[in-house]
Amino acid sequence: MAEIVYPQGCRPITDDLGPDELVRRLKALAHTLQGLGQDEGMYQQYIPLAIHLADEFFLANPSRDVQLLIACCIADVLRVYAPEAPYKDQEQVKTIFLFLINQLQGLRDPKDPAFKRYFYLLENLAYVKSFNMCFELEDCQEIFCALFSLMFKIVNTEHSSKVKSFMLDVLCPLITESDVVSNELLNVILMNLVEPNKRERKHAYALAKELISKTSETLEPYIQAFFNHVLILGKEEKTLLIFSKVYELIYELNQCCPSILIAVLPQLECKLKSAQFQERLSAVALLARMFSEPGSGLAKQYPALWRAFLGRFNDIAVPIRIKCVQYCMHFLVHHPDLRKDITETLKMRQHDAHEQVRYEVVMAIIATAQRDFQAVAESEDLLHFVRERTLDKKFKIRKEAMSGLAMIYRKFLTEESVPPATEKAVQWIKDKILHGYYMTALEDRLLVERLLNTSLVPYTLPPQVRMKKLYYLMSNVDANATKAFIELQKHQLAVRRTVAEWVELHRKPPTPAVQKELIAKVLHISSKFLPESVKAQEFLNKFSAHMKQAPELLQGMEMILNPNVSCEVCVRTTSNVLKKLGQPVMTNLYYNTVKMLLERVSSVMIDHEALLILVGYVEGACRGSDDSIAEECGTTQKVAAERGLKLLVMLSFVFPSHFLHSDVLERLTALLEHEDESVAPHILAALTFLGKYRPLSEACPSLFPRLTSLCKAYAEVGTPKQAKNAVRCLFVNVPEQRSAIFTEILETLKGTLTPHSEHYRTAIVTLGHIAHNLPETFPLHIKNIVSRKIVKELLVREGGGGPRAPDDEWCAEEQLPEETRCKLEGLKCMARWLLGLKRDELSAQKTFRMLNAFIVHKGDLLQQNQLSKAEMAWLRLGAGAAMLKICEQKGVGDQYTAEQFYNLSHLIIDPVPQVREAFAAKLHKGLSKGIPNKCLPLDFMGMYALGGREPERRLRGLVRQYMLADVVRRREYIRNITVGTKVEQAVSQLPHILPDYMLVFAVPVLTHDPFFETYDNATQLKVMKQCLWFVLEPLITRNDFYCYGFYKSLVERMKNHKDALHESDDNYNYKMWAICDLAMSVIWTRSASFEMRDFPSDARIPTMYFAPQNEFFVNTRVFLPPELQFQPKKPTPAEAAPRGKKRARPAADNIDTNDVEPSEASDTQIQLPGLEQPPESDVDEPPGKRTNSD
Repeated sequence: MAEIVYPQGCRPITDDLGPDELVRRLKALAHTLQGLGQDEGMYQQYIPLAIHLADEFFLANPSRDVQLLIACCIADVLRVYAPEAPYKDQEQVKTIFLFLINQLQGLRDPKDPAFKRYFYLLENLAYVKSFNMCFELEDCQEIFCALFSLMFKIVNTEHSSKVKSFMLDVLCPLITESDVVSNELLNVILMNLVEPNKRERKHAYALAKELISKTSETLEPYIQAFFNHVLILGKEEKTLLIFSKVYELIYELNQCCPSILIAVLPQLECKLKSAQFQERLSAVALLARMFSEPGSGLAKQYPALWRAFLGRFNDIAVPIRIKCVQYCMHFLVHHPDLRKDITETLKMRQHDAHEQVRYEVVMAIIATAQRDFQAVAESEDLLHFVRERTLDKKFKIRKEAMSGLAMIYRKFLTEESVPPATEKAVQWIKDKILHGYYMTALEDRLLVERLLNTSLVPYTLPPQVRMKKLYYLMSNVDANATKAFIELQKHQLAVRRTVAEWVELHRKPPTPAVQKELIAKVLHISSKFLPESVKAQEFLNKFSAHMKQAPELLQGMEMILNPNVSCEVCVRTTSNVLKKLGQPVMTNLYYNTVKMLLERVSSVMIDHEALLILVGYVEGACRGSDDSIAEECGTTQKVAAERGLKLLVMLSFVFPSHFLHSDVLERLTALLEHEDESVAPHILAALTFLGKYRPLSEACPSLFPRLTSLCKAYAEVGTPKQAKNAVRCLFVNVPEQRSAIFTEILETLKGTLTPHSEHYRTAIVTLGHIAHNLPETFPLHIKNIVSRKIVKELLVREGGGGPRAPDDEWCAEEQLPEETRCKLEGLKCMARWLLGLKRDELSAQKTFRMLNAFIVHKGDLLQQNQLSKAEMAWLRLGAGAAMLKICEQKGVGDQYTAEQFYNLSHLIIDPVPQVREAFAAKLHKGLSKGIPNKCLPLDFMGMYALGGREPERRLRGLVRQYMLADVVRRREYIRNITVGTKVEQAVSQLPHILPDYMLVFAVPVLTHDPFFETYDNATQLKVMKQCLWFVLEPLITRNDFYCYGFYKSLVERMKNHKDALHESDDNYNYKMWAICDLAMSVIWTRSASFEMRDFPSDARIPTMYFAPQNEFFVNTRVFLPPELQFQPKKPTPAEAAPRGKKRARPAADNIDTNDVEPSEASDTQIQLPGLEQPPESDVDEPPGKRTNSD
């Protein structure tokens, strides 16, 4: 070995030196080597020294300082001799570089005293690209992997940018100047871009990103080859972690250096269409994220890939469709140019069969509205998607859709300017939210009540603003939404009253009777007013015990339920009560149940202060002194005034206590004197409701004389509407002075109740209402007036027609001649008089005969042919309406004959469509209110059968809708009365309530249909079959308790009777029996099960329409022509289902129903299922039948 030469001033470095001396000599040597320049050939004498420094003794020396100084010396040697290093042996070179890499670990801590030397070492290696000499080694990739791994491992927050820069200077050439970049090295680099390294080692992540950015051109082919290996060939190397993070890696590379992926991203299209679910899901998740990011231009850059991605919105796998929809919010917010594509895909997905997809569609649109209101506000389509989902079959979807629309509406209320699309949407949003009250589920109603107070009329607003928002709402909602609002207020009033009674029981001594009543009230509240009644009952009992233990809680409830409580106090007290019930979290079911109840009973919209403001607004609109209300509501002064007055009438029923203040009553009384004749009826109606709550003679005696004189004037010389409401108002508000006041009015009527008086029609109306309200005060007096003045001098008197009579078959009531209008009021007067009498059967029979004559003679009672067609139509409709009205009252209402009943039913098939529509509406109104005793008898449900031959599609749908509502209402009533202790009493009522008995009355009605002339006319029989299916469809297909055996028995019993009206006329009997055969045919055809189980009620046949045969008569003859006789098919083995087992519901039941505008609200309860169009003919198949699983 050649002699080792040391630079001047440096002493020999040998292995026998002590550690301290060795360090001193190495420091001197290191210092000297630092000063040497890179002069070629000048330092050949030091080559032996360089080789000596790489001796294993030094490289493996236990002293950290020795190793560091040796590393610095070797680094200087490599610098001085570059590019030809004195080390030639490959193993030695590998050992040296692994040694240097190990020394670089010292860079980890910049606070280390030796850090400067470590930094010098890094700088030196970077300066001359020392690691480049490893390219010639076979194991160079192993060295590089070790170096790269170390750098990523040690880089940290305390490193300066200079340190990181030198790190990159060391690493970059090893990629850019290398002939090959192995997958192992790629793995080392790329693993820093993905989780968990991305999160746990942020500086390594940043270093890797910068490294890739600087070396992108070199890395691109290797990265492309790697992804080609994975994405196209589907090969993986289990030892390399990046193979399991391919999609995450693509995302990160796109973030730091998109150019690398130019050839990679198109390959993802094959993954989007892969047969493997997981591959498609991963690709969709990646592309959704990349396409939707702010500023991303990938959709335009890769249009084919974008189209393939859009195709995944329709993927067969639900999780993939969900993933696509979840990213829609980001697309809508960040990419206006892609909104059209996204909106189109959402259009399909909002009808998705899977509820979670539909839910995510709604959530995506609502989240977009919250992030960027403009994005949704400008798109009517997106808002319409949410609108459709308000009728979804799943409540959680309906809830989010309704809440989202409410949020948009509230934003509209609070922002000064909104886009035109939003303004247009707001017109239907408020209607749509209120229409939610037509849903049968209690959760929907609670939601609408909450949204009304939080969004439609936010309770947090000050009273002036709140009343303006209420006024705006009620001025712009449609008729159905108005009915829903009224119904909502009525329901809340009922809940308040019941809960107040329950709370009041807590003040009474706990006797067994009180305890029993408490239990009954809790059962009533939990089952009627809260969802999940079993849980609600448990928590209400807990709350009851809580109130007994905490007097302040009971006082709080009493304060909330106090009719005179102000909104502010109610809100504050409700908050205080809830604070005592634990944490407001979803898991605290006790808190949430009581909160739901409090939301229903708390009065946060109207109080005395707010009401006074509202009355002021209405007064301004009526008098025309305040244009701002009409402008703000976006309507005319007249409409604003009318809507405001109707709102006051409704509020007087729900919140009467807030009206009973002198300041409010004075303003209302002042409005009574307003010159516009349409104002007084509304104010009088409001005062009537107040009088029912507390007579105004007690509540405000000082104001009363003025009110009495105004009411008397209206009753005597006002318009008919004013007179009607004035009589009602006086009746309830002057309980002690009724006799005197009404005697005076009757005296006045003697002068005005003549055809020559200008107040003749008013006098007729006033008489009718006095007769209705005070039947026992003036019995003979009124009877004589009715007999002489109404019947003889008006109804059976010649008149009508003339030059001013309308020529058409129908006209508006205002266009009728005055005499005819008086006759119409006369018919109503007769009905009111009888309703007041209740029990005067003889008068009722006479009246029915007269009204029947009007109908039979088509409205021309005297048959003198002087009346116009329109007058005749109005008069027969008026007579029919009067008959229906009388029939609602037990006693007088039971005096009609079968013939009169049949004649009355013919109005539903009257030649004039307006008569048919109006009569059907009157029929429905009479059947729907006051079940079971204050409504029309079940007989009248049979009239709906004639709706089956209604020629106009719209009218037919309307009649069917009425019928469905009446069927459902009766079923609901039966469900309520059969749950409890008086089941036997309830069962005895069933024949008078159960809608299944419609068929018993439909058969005789159809038998006496003038269209049906002979029993064997096939054409007429087909129409009759259509009519039978019209009434049987809701009874068979929409009935959980449908029983084939009951209907079979019913039809057989009817067929064993004769027609009661024409017992000996075979034509009528044969017609009736033919209809029985038709009914049996329809029942056979449409029934899905043929169980003969017991039905809750026996099949009873009413003798009014059916005359019994002799005891042994059995009618086995079939009265149908052969082509209409039913031949049951023998079921194939595939069709034959075991009896008694539950049948699967047809798939059709799972299809979302269309968005249908509700069109009817009852007086007591809104329930409008099945608003779809009726079948067009008897051959139309009905919807799938509900299974009979009970």
